[in-house]
Amino acid sequence: MIPGQQHRTEPPAHPLGQPGAEAAGVRVLLVEDDAGDALLVEELLADTDLDHSLRWTPTLAQAVAELEREPADCVLVDLHLPDGSGVGLVAAVQQACPRAAVIVLTGMADSGAGAQAVAVGAQDYLVKGQVDEQLLQRALRYAVNRKQAELAGAELREDRIRARENARLERGLLPTPLLRGVTATVTTRYLPGRERALLGGDFLDVVETADGTVHAVIGDVSGHGPDEAALGVCLRIGWRALVLAGHRGAELLDLLEQILVAERDRSDMFATCSLVSIAPDRRSATLYLAGHHEPLLTAARAEGAGRPAGATEVAAAHGVALGIAPGLRHWPATELSLPPAGALLLYTDGLTEGHCGPGAERLGTEGLLELIAAAPPSGPAAFLDHLVDTVRRLNAGRHADDLAILHLAWTPSADRPGAGGLVPGPAMIRAESG
Repeated sequence: MIPGQQHRTEPPAHPLGQPGAEAAGVRVLLVEDDAGDALLVEELLADTDLDHSLRWTPTLAQAVAELEREPADCVLVDLHLPDGSGVGLVAAVQQACPRAAVIVLTGMADSGAGAQAVAVGAQDYLVKGQVDEQLLQRALRYAVNRKQAELAGAELREDRIRARENARLERGLLPTPLLRGVTATVTTRYLPGRERALLGGDFLDVVETADGTVHAVIGDVSGHGPDEAALGVCLRIGWRALVLAGHRGAELLDLLEQILVAERDRSDMFATCSLVSIAPDRRSATLYLAGHHEPLLTAARAEGAGRPAGATEVAAAHGVALGIAPGLRHWPATELSLPPAGALLLYTDGLTEGHCGPGAERLGTEGLLELIAAAPPSGPAAFLDHLVDTVRRLNAGRHADDLAILHLAWTPSADRPGAGGLVPGPAMIRAESG
C-alpha cells in the first residue's frame, strides 16, 4: 500500500506493500505516474484471487531498468508518462521484455489510442474509471495466455523453418547412394551432436561407376554448426562430381582440398576423410586416409546370416587432413584383400570419442570392437541402431559430437546381375536429431 502519498514521484521498485518480497504467481509491472491510480490498481488486484506480485514505476525509463533487472509476465502501462506517450510506449516495453504481455491504460477520452495499441502488439487495453477487480483479473489472465500462445506460435514457426533447413542439409549430407546392382548395399546413420542443432559437418556418399567399382567417402569437417555443415555439403557434392568425372585417389583428394580452401570461411577449418574403392570383383579395395581413422572390416558368417563373425581394424597408411597443409599432397594408398562376403564400417570419431561408462574413460576403437562382438544377431539396420543406442547410453550425454556411420557390405561378384543404368541403389539411410 501507499498510505497518504497520492503524489509520490519516486516510488520504490519492490512489490507495492511488500518491500523486498519475492515475486510469486503472475509478475505484474505497473507503469503509472499517478500514485492514486497506482493505488487503485493495487487495491483492485488485492480483491482478486489471482496469485500475483506487483511492482510500480512512474516513468518509462524506470520501467525499462526494472524489466532488465527482473522480467515481468504482464506490464500495465499508462499511455501518458512524463518521458513518453502514445502507442510508441508499447514498442519500448516489448523491446525491454519481449516475453511480457502488455496491457495499456487509457482515459475515457483516449480509448481510440487503446485500440491502436492493440493493433501494434499490446494484448489488451483498459479504460480508467471503468475497471473493477473482475475485469482486471480477467484481462490479466487473458493477456498472459494470449502472449504465451503468441510466443508458442512463433517458436513453432521457427521449428518449422529449422526443420526445412535441416531437410535441405540432409539432402546434401546424406544423399541416396548411386548403385548399379545388388552385390553392394549401404546402410548409414547420422546424428548431430547438439540438441536442436543444424546437421554438423560430417558427410558421406557412395557411388558405383560404370566399370562396377563401388566408391565411398566419409568425412568430418572440424567444428559444428551451419558453416561446417555447408562446407560438408560442398565437399560431398564435389566428391560425387569428381568421382563420376573419373578422378581417383590422391588426385581426387587434391581437388577436394582445393575446394575446401576456396570455400572455407576461416583458415583454421579443415576436414578429415576416408576414401575407399571396392573392385568390381569385390575381392579387393583401395583405401586412402586423409587424417581419418581406419575403417573396420567384418566378414559374414559362412551361412550368410546373423551378425558378422567378427570385426578387425584395417591396417592402413595415413595421410594429412584436408586443409592442414595445402599443397603437401601426402595421401598414400593402402591395398586391401576382402573376404568373399563382408562389410567395411566407416565412421566419424563421434562414435568412439564418447565415454564408455560413468568414469572418464573413452570408448575408443577397442571398446567399439567389443560392442560389435557382443552385438546380437541382426541385419545391418538393426546392427547400427544397436551400436548407436549403446554408445549414446554409455556416454550419457557427456560428450557432444556429430556421429556418422557408413556400413558398406558386399556379396560375391558371381551373384552380380547384368549391368544396368545408374540408379539409386539399395540403401537404408537415417538421420536423427540429437
